[in-house]
Amino acid sequence: MKTADLCDRYAEELQIAEPGLLDFGGHKTFSGVIVTLKIFEDNSLVREELGNSGENKVLVVDGGGSLRCALLGDNLATLAVDNYWSGIVINGCVRDSAELGALQLGIRALNTHPLKSIKLGIGERQVSVRFSGITFRPGDYLYADQDGIVVATQSLH
Repeated sequence: MKTADLCDRYAEELQIAEPGLLDFGGHKTFSGVIVTLKIFEDNSLVREELGNSGENKVLVVDGGGSLRCALLGDNLATLAVDNYWSGIVINGCVRDSAELGALQLGIRALNTHPLKSIKLGIGERQVSVRFSGITFRPGDYLYADQDGIVVATQSLH
C-alpha cells in the first residue's frame, strides 16, 4: 500500500517520519518488520546484521546523524540483496551511491560521504531508536515509498 493511502486510513495509528531522508536504492517502495541497530561511525554491526536472513525485514540504523563517514556502501548493500532484505534506513550516510541505485533494495539515508567507517564492533542491537521525529521499535512495521516513511505497531497488509 502507498504511504499516503495508509495515512488516509490509519493516520491515528501511525508514526509518520519527518522529511529529510534521501532515497538511494533501486527500490522506491519497500516495507517489512523493523530490525534496529544503534551505532556511531562504526558499521561492523551493519555487516553482521545484513549477513542474516532479511526476508520481509527492514534494517533501521541510528548512526547518530553523523555526516563524517558512510555506514553503508555497495558491498554491504549487495550483501543485503543476497540475504533478501527489503530495505535499509540510516540516520547517517552512504557511499557508492551510483551502485546503490542499481540494486533491488530500498535505501534511505541522510546523505553521501566517500569515507568508510571504522570497524570496532561497537553498538547496540534491537533497541528502540529515535530520529526523523519518530521512534523505531524492533518488531514494528515500516512502510516507505516516494512520499515518505510510516511506522505501525502491526502489519497493515
